[in-house]
Amino acid sequence: MIKPYLYIDKSKGRGRGVYTKERIPAGTRIETSPVLVLSYDDTEIVDKTKLHNYIFLWGVRETRSCIALGFCSIYNHDYNPNCVYEMDFEAETMSIITRRDIRKGEELFINYNGDVEDDSPVWFDMKRNKENQAKAK
Repeated sequence: MIKPYLYIDKSKGRGRGVYTKERIPAGTRIETSPVLVLSYDDTEIVDKTKLHNYIFLWGVRETRSCIALGFCSIYNHDYNPNCVYEMDFEAETMSIITRRDIRKGEELFINYNGDVEDDSPVWFDMKRNKENQAKAK
C-alpha cells in the first residue's frame, strides 16, 4: 500500500526523493511495502555494489539485509526526519509513518540509522536539510 498522493521527483543534491501532493497529518502510515530478505552471504555481495545504498539491515540481530520495494528505498536521509520507518520481520514488510504534519509538496525523509535520534555518521557526505534542522531547534 502506497498512498496515492506520494510521488517521486528530483531532490536537490540528493538524487531522487519522495514527495506528497497533499497535506498529511502526523502519525499517518503512508506506505507499507514488501521487502526481499537477503541472507548474510547475499548481503556481503550486495554491499560491494551500487545496491548497497538502497538496502536496510534486517532482523533482530541485523545479520541480514533487505531490499524494500515500493518507494521505501527512495526516501532520503535526514538527522531530523519527518517520517520513521517500521519493519515487520514476520510479515516481511516495511512501513513509513509521518512523525509530524507534512505540508503539500514537502519532501519526506527518514533517518537511515533507524532511530530518529541517532545522529551517527552515515556512509556518505551528509548535508543537513535546513528546513528540518530549523524544526529540530
